[in-house]
Amino acid sequence: MTEGNATASPAGKCDSCGAIDVPLMKISLGRDFFGRVYDRLSPSSDLSPKWYCERCSVGKNLQRDFRDIKGEFEKLTKGAASVLGQADQLERAKLRLKEIAAMFAVDALKPTLLKPEEVAALTRSIETHRAASVV
Repeated sequence: MTEGNATASPAGKCDSCGAIDVPLMKISLGRDFFGRVYDRLSPSSDLSPKWYCERCSVGKNLQRDFRDIKGEFEKLTKGAASVLGQADQLERAKLRLKEIAAMFAVDALKPTLLKPEEVAALTRSIETHRAASVV
């Protein structure tokens, strides 16, 4: 099951969970959570790409979304221009964090690339910030 932004490899060892002899994927070109283009594996800069099994590939995508949301939230709290300044984008980000937390809750996501407590802390921070800006 290869997405448009992933390259498939027949089988090998997952660089995240260590699973052996499983189909692997390498995520490279695509768009981040906010729709911006990214190239994580440009040939000139990534000399040792990581390969992920399907489950860890999902985790890697969620980790990237988390990192994007966290980066934009940090900009917002510093008073810089942020995509999260738009109410609809803030709501999308909150929903995505809830989805990630729900995946941890049902054990669909292992805490190898992302930790549940990091997701919970960012969710609380966004809620606290939002409550403070409404008052």
